[in-house]
Amino acid sequence: MKQPKYAGNLSLLPPSYESLASEQKFGQRRATKMDAETPNVYPVKMQRSSARYWITMLMVSLMMVVLWPWSSSESAKVLTPDASRYDGFDLLARTVASPKGTAHGVLVQPPELAPRFTDEVSFDNYSLIVKGQRIFLYSGEFHTFRLPVPSLWPDILEKVKAAGLSGISVYTHMGLINPSRGVVDFDDYRAFQPLFDAAREAGIWVVLRPGPVSLYINAETSAGGIAHWITSEVAGELRTNASDWHNAWQDYVQGVIRETSPNQITEGGPVIAIQVDNEYNQAAGAEYFADLEAVYRNSSIVVPLTYNDPGQGRNFINGTGAVDLYGLDSYPQGFDCSRPTVWSPVTLNYHQYHEQVNPSQPWYIPEFQGGSFDPWGPNAPGYANCAILTGANFQSVFYRQLWASNAKLINYYMFYGGTSWGALPFHGVYTSYDYGASIDEARALTSKFSEVKSQGMFIRSSPEFYKTDWIGDSSTGLTEGGVSNPAAFVTLLRNPDSGAGFWILRHTDSTSQAITNFSLNVTAADGSKHNLPLVASSITLSGRQSKLVLTDYAFGRSRAAYSTAQVFFAGQIDGRDVLFLYGNSSEAHEFGVALTGTPNRFRTSSSIHITNSTGFGGRRPITIVEVAQGFTGFVTVYDSNTQLILFADYSTMTTFWSPTIASSSDPFANFWRIGTNESVIVGGPYLVRSAEISRRTLALRGDLNASAGAGGVMLTVIAPKSVRQVTWNGHSVGVTASKDSDSLLVGTISSSLTTTDLDIPVLADFDDSTWTIANHTTTNIPFKPYYGDGRVLYGCDYEFCENIVLWRGHFKATGGEKSVNLSINGGEAFAASVWLNDAFLGTSFGNSSNNQNILEETDDKFIFPEGALIADGDNVITIVQDNMGLNETQSTPNTSKSPRGVRGFKLSSGNFGEWKVQGKVGGYTNYPDKVRGVFNEGGLSGERKGWHLPGFNTSAWETRDLADGLPNSSAGVGFFVTTFNLSIPAGLDVPLSFNFEEEFGQPYRAYLFVNGWMMGKRVGNLGPQAKFPVHEGILDYHGLNTVAVALWSMTPNVTVAPKLTLQADGVFEGGVKVTTTNPGWSPDGRE
Repeated sequence: MKQPKYAGNLSLLPPSYESLASEQKFGQRRATKMDAETPNVYPVKMQRSSARYWITMLMVSLMMVVLWPWSSSESAKVLTPDASRYDGFDLLARTVASPKGTAHGVLVQPPELAPRFTDEVSFDNYSLIVKGQRIFLYSGEFHTFRLPVPSLWPDILEKVKAAGLSGISVYTHMGLINPSRGVVDFDDYRAFQPLFDAAREAGIWVVLRPGPVSLYINAETSAGGIAHWITSEVAGELRTNASDWHNAWQDYVQGVIRETSPNQITEGGPVIAIQVDNEYNQAAGAEYFADLEAVYRNSSIVVPLTYNDPGQGRNFINGTGAVDLYGLDSYPQGFDCSRPTVWSPVTLNYHQYHEQVNPSQPWYIPEFQGGSFDPWGPNAPGYANCAILTGANFQSVFYRQLWASNAKLINYYMFYGGTSWGALPFHGVYTSYDYGASIDEARALTSKFSEVKSQGMFIRSSPEFYKTDWIGDSSTGLTEGGVSNPAAFVTLLRNPDSGAGFWILRHTDSTSQAITNFSLNVTAADGSKHNLPLVASSITLSGRQSKLVLTDYAFGRSRAAYSTAQVFFAGQIDGRDVLFLYGNSSEAHEFGVALTGTPNRFRTSSSIHITNSTGFGGRRPITIVEVAQGFTGFVTVYDSNTQLILFADYSTMTTFWSPTIASSSDPFANFWRIGTNESVIVGGPYLVRSAEISRRTLALRGDLNASAGAGGVMLTVIAPKSVRQVTWNGHSVGVTASKDSDSLLVGTISSSLTTTDLDIPVLADFDDSTWTIANHTTTNIPFKPYYGDGRVLYGCDYEFCENIVLWRGHFKATGGEKSVNLSINGGEAFAASVWLNDAFLGTSFGNSSNNQNILEETDDKFIFPEGALIADGDNVITIVQDNMGLNETQSTPNTSKSPRGVRGFKLSSGNFGEWKVQGKVGGYTNYPDKVRGVFNEGGLSGERKGWHLPGFNTSAWETRDLADGLPNSSAGVGFFVTTFNLSIPAGLDVPLSFNFEEEFGQPYRAYLFVNGWMMGKRVGNLGPQAKFPVHEGILDYHGLNTVAVALWSMTPNVTVAPKLTLQADGVFEGGVKVTTTNPGWSPDGRE
């Protein structure tokens, strides 16, 4: 590690259809030194400061068990509609629904759509139909711009696939892609192609959300994603049919079309829909929507256009601007995580709303709460609380309630949140966008991920669930069944072709933490009535839990008569019908199935109780299996040459995975039900990413959690009997037969982990002649100055919208000047420090405290200290202002035209002469760093000179420990730079984070640059963020790294002593191959 270097100048661093022919179809056509802004220089010697952390990686022995299905039949390689697999029921055919007012709903005729649409994506009132197959679009939100390392995108996509999800929803960011008028940039992390390639490889569908999602996306991004140049250059109202706004978004949307068109499903790509705009009111924006849609519809885009309504607003379903497929968003717990155990109840009327507003379409939820953002302030609850508020219990109850509303397209916002680095955030949030999501900011899996996986695997296993009629629920006098205890609530969905029943259970009070026992009356497909369970005493709902009871449920060629246990996997492996059930160990579970085939040798558990029954309805005799309360672990319930039935408690189930096996080299080979119906089941590892079978070898790829101590992990595999060898990440695993079952093999995985030594650093004369003259007297920003002399001092008017902006106002002293009044707008939690010449006058502090006591702008008087004026000479007021990001569009779209800057200036006597402004070098038209982009830098002199970039020569700088703060405890801004090497062995994924460990409350801001990327803004006096994860790809795990901290001390003569450390937050063996793109310093375009 090198000694950290410091550059200093103290003063201001300022620094049910009859046939598929009647489906809705979508088109035939295809597409083709302390910053020198402060007046005094303080040369200082910085002391050497370093700390060494050791990560010891233990050798791990992992036990492997392989289950062998002994059926002689081969897995089907040719994919056909599911009609041939499910008792003759055609899952694509639709029976005519009952007339309105009956239990089964209303006959709905789908509207005819324009001939441009492709028939490769269609829908009816049940679900999407993709390439002739019904799908349940179960997806998660992922913003690539919040993970600016394209080689890490496959990591997220593989985790999405491993969770059983079938799609992702992706905002794209206009402000990054379209940095200035006439410029569109799809290079580096702004590129679409690496995402589309990763999605196709993983077998994940993409719903792209670019248009005012990126014209306007909200997403807690500055200006809601609208390009910053538009906020000052466009006079017309944003998100309307104003001509200059219309012209402003053309280049961006046309660029999106060019990048997306070759990646539509019609071209072998993963894109199946595009969202037109996001969360808007039809009354205000109908013509604007129509304009946008016309651009898409007159282009090579042939997939459906969608919309996300902010609640039950009925926008853009019919009339001008109506889209092809309507949906709404919902965040039932809101965005205050300060009381994480207090819930709002489930929404009860979604099904009724859907039937009222768009019954001819499938029920679509483009955004449902997957977490929450977290605001500024010392009492902000933090993302850990958000993860509790929207945790596994919330997912269990609220996500299944969406199923109960008969939704068949659901997207969880966010599934991976990431980092709002640079100037990405709007002013209400800080750098981290962890969101309390299922995958955390450091890309680690959480307990929420496990719950989503349990649901995703059920959906993937249950094609009959993709087409269901809503029959009724406990509140509508459900006649086909009911619960014995009014504390429980049931909704019945039924497949109209097969009669399979899906009985969705929760507490009547969805927030209840009580344990409720009851029985459930059900009607089977043949009309027979039953009271479940048949043997056990009751069905149990634990507090804040939802579950499904299934009747007439298909797994392969078999059907379970019923099950009160939950389904993790149902289908065929190597021609055998496989059913993998699970349930909480604190509850008893029961299911009934007609067992078939010749049994193999296997050993079950004493907790498994078997009862024979004369039958269930008109079916042949069934075997009733009761799993006793208290059972833990994994057990084979039945093993024959035709069936394999397994059970695990919930915790054990979460360690299992079911990677798909690609059927061919077809572009859709990895898409479930489209390119493959083949999979295996694997238990034990932290993550299983993929599986391939080549002759006798099953090749598994995945991750082991070494930080949790992976020694002794059992690896359980259910695979075709032809498999005789197993590899893990390319390494052969020896296997032997288990004594417990003819279908089990046991082996040991040898870990490749070794001890790693991480050398971790503790980060521990100027003029304005080249500045831009601030002389505008008009502005397109509708929020006008409060006072002054008519000049407009808004940063965006001078191409300086992002990060720190500096202002200098000159005046000639007459002797009567005693003070200056300044009204400064920087957004929530902003700050602005003010100097007269080299005398510090004070700091104006904005505020936000968990979205309370919000102060976006200040109006303060600054008193001139005696002797600070230069008599009859040029005097300079210097303002260092932090722009916290532009407002999102609210009820009035032009709120994104935020007046960041000086809204009022007035001397107590006399007038200002020239005003000048400095922002990031080159503004938004000529900024030199095209890789990191327009949002990365601000106006500090050190940024403009490139001090934060790898390779900048700091050999002449003085040395100083960051923890010593600025010399003489002065107010101002200084740059601290250090370098260090990392040497993390290949094949390890080691999440690292920078942590400010000093006591909270110190009045400073720190801007953290890692290899040139601005990866964090620390606000010491407000918080809450002190931990800043930084990914491999930004950090070079196999080479030299540069870390720069711009330290802004906002109050003199107080302790400002940041203590910055780098730490490892986990060690995972596996991961994906990562490349770095960190351009070094160059004088080109720099000062």
